[in-house]
Amino acid sequence: MEESLENDWRAEIPIPRGGPHKACIVVDDRLFVTGGQEGDFMEKPGSPIFKCSRRHEVVYGDVYMLDDEMKWKVLPPLPEPDSHIEFAWAVINNSIIIVGGTMEKHPVTKKMILVGEVFHFHLDTLVNSSYSQHRLVG
Repeated sequence: MEESLENDWRAEIPIPRGGPHKACIVVDDRLFVTGGQEGDFMEKPGSPIFKCSRRHEVVYGDVYMLDDEMKWKVLPPLPEPDSHIEFAWAVINNSIIIVGGTMEKHPVTKKMILVGEVFHFHLDTLVNSSYSQHRLVG
């Protein structure tokens, strides 16, 4: 068993907005936290087929950066709110690329639609842009 580097819990700076399904990315000793939501699917107790019901969700496009002075900075938001992007990102050529994420219900067919956004966060200017606005029907 490996030993821990620290023996006690310590207080840390809270993230400006909590909630699940955010992308958390470390680049050049800076922590970037983006997207996420409040609310999520909830299991139906006793369901033999593990059915879930969808609760009201609020999806965010917030972008925060924890700098080397341990202070959160609010950066320009994503062009569109996005969630379920924990593993939907890569650092390429001094940029953070975020692909996909959120699903929405089609207003007419009621089918779930994958929001096929591709976001490009420029690390040199700390500005977001969007490559596409496709909707993929599933």
